[in-house]
Amino acid sequence: MSGNVLKLGIPKGSLEEATVKLFGRAGYNIRIKSRSYFPSIDDDEIECMLIRAQEIARYVADGVLDAGLTGKDWILENRADVEEIAPLVYSKVSAGPVRWVLAVPNDSTIQSVKDLQGKRIATEVVNLTTDWLKDNGVTAHVEFSWGATEVKAPKLVDAIVEVTETGSSLKANNLRIVDTLMESTTRFIMNKEASQDKWKRNKVDRLVLMLQGAMAAIGRVGLMMNAPKKNLDTIIKIFPPGKKPTISELSDKSWVALNVILEEKLVRDFVRRIHHQSYSTVGGHGSLQHQNKAIHFIPLPLVLTGFLVHDEASSRFHQGVHNAQVVGLEGRPGLGDFNNGIHQFWGFNFCCSP
Repeated sequence: MSGNVLKLGIPKGSLEEATVKLFGRAGYNIRIKSRSYFPSIDDDEIECMLIRAQEIARYVADGVLDAGLTGKDWILENRADVEEIAPLVYSKVSAGPVRWVLAVPNDSTIQSVKDLQGKRIATEVVNLTTDWLKDNGVTAHVEFSWGATEVKAPKLVDAIVEVTETGSSLKANNLRIVDTLMESTTRFIMNKEASQDKWKRNKVDRLVLMLQGAMAAIGRVGLMMNAPKKNLDTIIKIFPPGKKPTISELSDKSWVALNVILEEKLVRDFVRRIHHQSYSTVGGHGSLQHQNKAIHFIPLPLVLTGFLVHDEASSRFHQGVHNAQVVGLEGRPGLGDFNNGIHQFWGFNFCCSP
């Protein structure tokens, strides 16, 4: 341990589980004990604290925390003067942004923001709502809601401003969306003074790099295949359009290694076609399995191995799989657009060359 420590705010609540999983995929294991607000992390240079996302921006701005993860919405709501290091587009349900929307009962006469003049609105984001109304030239009474905002219209208020990902909760409470105030994604932020500290900034940059790499890997699989050079032209035609592999020679000059990054949704058809090609071209014997989002593929003499890019079972593989190795893909030729932001994968060689 260097003696330097980065004080990091982890969002408690709806983003908590998704954040812990993201850190785990990036190689940082966070453990949260029951009733504790100070999670442990397997990095002695980071000190974590669980805080509501609504408050993190304020504590970072005040210097209580060096850095933290919170939504762009809460940065604006708190009018927090912080440095935004990077967007991290993830949420509790999906990999997309959340929306703050104006919603009213289905039978309400309110059809646009202009109809809110003189009305009463309940919301958790009073500043955001007030600023939005002002931008639209509307004056209304905006009150803070402590929770259960959906049930307040129409009995207590005329409209609400609420956050949503799917809109299902609003529909369940007989509300319809009139307008969207803003879309928000998670941001990694730093205290401006802390960002001038060379050690802290370097620590954050490395951490963000790993988090972005883990996010870029979601939904993608790295595949490696050894194949006879004489069959290369035929095999290349099997690859999906625009997904050409990196090709390198092996010690046996009659064989080549092919590496490619594919979306998981493309893997099923691709592996089936490669498997068929291995039989029809070289008459191999083998088996095909898909387990834990890694590829087991042993058609002889073609050999296809899989990179486990984001599976939660990676820790189990680390304990038991032979030939496991960390593979850094940054800067490798032939990865195309995937090279941007993909920095680390867990690679597992399940097969051996014949």
